[in-house]
Amino acid sequence: MNTWIAIGATAAGCSLVKLAGLLVPAGVLERPLVRRFAALLPVALLAALTAQQTFADGHALVLDARAAGLTAAAVALLLRAPFLLIVGAAVVVTAGVRALCG
Repeated sequence: MNTWIAIGATAAGCSLVKLAGLLVPAGVLERPLVRRFAALLPVALLAALTAQQTFADGHALVLDARAAGLTAAAVALLLRAPFLLIVGAAVVVTAGVRALCG
C-alpha cells in the first residue's frame, strides 16, 4: 500500500509542478537571465549525469573503462567527428579496455 501512496504523491507533485510552470507570467520568461538559465540548465544536468555515471560506483570514486570511453568520445568531439562516430569511438574504446583489463 505504501508504494501506491508514493506513486500517487509523485503523480500529484508532477502535476503541480507542471501547473506552476503554466502559471508563470510570460514577462518573467522573457528576462535575459531566465532565458540564459533555461538554455544552460540542460547542459549542466547532462554533464553532471555523465560524470556521475562515469566516475561513481555507489559511494566510491572509480576510474575504469568508462573513463577511457569518455576520453575517447571527448577526443572525437574535439576533432568534430559526427555524433555516431563519437558514440562508436566511446563504445569501442570502453569495450577494448574492458577486454584487456578484465
